[in-house]
Amino acid sequence: MEKSIISEGKTTNEAIEKGLKELNVTKNMVDIKVLENEEKRSFFSILTPRVVKVKLTIKENGFERVKKEIELSSEELEKAQQNVEGFLNEFIRNLNEEKSYSIESYKEGLKINITNLGFLIGYRGETLYAFQNILSAIASKGIENRVKVILDIQGYKEKREKTLRDLADKLANTVMKTRKSITLEPMQAYERKIIHSKLQDYNMIETRSIGEEPRRKIVISLKKK
Repeated sequence: MEKSIISEGKTTNEAIEKGLKELNVTKNMVDIKVLENEEKRSFFSILTPRVVKVKLTIKENGFERVKKEIELSSEELEKAQQNVEGFLNEFIRNLNEEKSYSIESYKEGLKINITNLGFLIGYRGETLYAFQNILSAIASKGIENRVKVILDIQGYKEKREKTLRDLADKLANTVMKTRKSITLEPMQAYERKIIHSKLQDYNMIETRSIGEEPRRKIVISLKKK
């Protein structure tokens, strides 16, 4: 069944963002039709509040683009772990580094912790997340379902999470004080989730994500009354 909504805003972009937030989808999952453009205003309506209306319709099978977690069988998890261990052992041997990692399986995939090889973290975790994707592909070899891999190196993610939570508090207070929105730099989905979650506790603050991956970013603003 086709699902559509009409969304309004002061600009086309604002109307679209409001609609996407209401539907809880990304821009590539909907068809967008502008019903009333901000540029098409008559002489008699020039003093009235500016309103742009857009119609957002979810594309056929649009919701299927949202990744669903698939539980893996014990055989699949065992195979995935063997795949990753074989790769990591060879990778670490070629670096002449000490073998120092642990692998823990859970229903959707593997949790991997590397206690050395700090150079694989990279600037704000960029190399870490890229390596995590590589390990996911390796773990999934010969397995029907893709194996989710959660990688941490030298406790980076725990430290980063604390930094982001502290940053969220600081920025929320700044927004309440200045009454001006703040747009953060692009972040990984995992890091955006930390910010969104932390600021849910603020009654006066709301957050939303804008843009497309991998340049998607968070906007922190006052809730509209």
